[in-house]
Amino acid sequence: MNAPAKITSIMATMLRLSAKAETIEAVSPAIARHPLTRGGEGDVIVEVRAAAVNPSDAKAAIGMMPYAIFPRTPGRDFAGVVVEGPAGLVGREVFGSSGDLGIRRDGSHGTHLVVEADALVDKPANLTLAEAAGIGVPFVTAQEGFRRSGMPKAGETVLILGLNGKVGQAAAQIAAWQGARVIGVVRKDEHYVGHAQSEVTVIDSSREDVAARVRDLTGGKGADIVYNTVGEPYYEAGTRSLAILGRQIFIAALKQTIPFDIFVFYRGRHTYVGIDTLSLSSVATADVLRDLVPGFASGALKPFPINPGAIYPLERAREAYVAVLGSSRDRVVFLPNG
Repeated sequence: MNAPAKITSIMATMLRLSAKAETIEAVSPAIARHPLTRGGEGDVIVEVRAAAVNPSDAKAAIGMMPYAIFPRTPGRDFAGVVVEGPAGLVGREVFGSSGDLGIRRDGSHGTHLVVEADALVDKPANLTLAEAAGIGVPFVTAQEGFRRSGMPKAGETVLILGLNGKVGQAAAQIAAWQGARVIGVVRKDEHYVGHAQSEVTVIDSSREDVAARVRDLTGGKGADIVYNTVGEPYYEAGTRSLAILGRQIFIAALKQTIPFDIFVFYRGRHTYVGIDTLSLSSVATADVLRDLVPGFASGALKPFPINPGAIYPLERAREAYVAVLGSSRDRVVFLPNG
């Protein structure tokens, strides 16, 4: 058992949001310095070497996340080095994510972070800290959807609606890693932009009937799992693409209500699964990430590329938040400590 460590304070530089902004362009995070202290023996202080910026971080800043409180420091994903805590943890390179960090309590967009020791996941040696920070929300969302619906099996077909989004790419990687066949849907003529261990078949929904094409590709059976990362625009196509006993995962919505065909649902013996990673604590999120570590350590799963143009200092936080809600497909990160 690790010996108790003296609880001390560290002076941190943090982004602060005092209240919600009307638009993302109006977000104006302040930079503040204040001491951070572990709440107890179960907490650690992490020196944040990299922190990803997620759409949910930006949406919370403009009042689109009902759980978000103010004032607070935003940021759900992090990677860094433990600098305060039990002796056995100090110096370890770790990463993590959370549904409450940066939303209901102070998060990772600063030089240091207080978090539970049980929320830390050891960084695979073959990843940089910036790459590890970028795993976070997209991979947690994808994996939690599969965990809740039943992990893809070898020989099953997984249809991903919104293939080239970050969650779509993560879902494609995980499904291929598990040995499933992956079909992805995009809204224009483009290739799959992510990594996968096996071929990903792409359907352009602007030119093809998605469900008809899926039936054609599967010999009439349909998809065992439909991962709908978009919501209502693909609801009908996803439902028509499901095999008997198929599972459909939902993580987002543009409209809250849609026509629901109960007959198709029960005749198909379908299962619908809703995923809200904001409901996951830091510790629960770490359990999801640990499932993925072997894939990253072996190279079967790949982190998102961190492009130099998508790395921002804390002083340019507003630009970073605007970027993730704009047209950028980069994984945006802060490097708060240099």
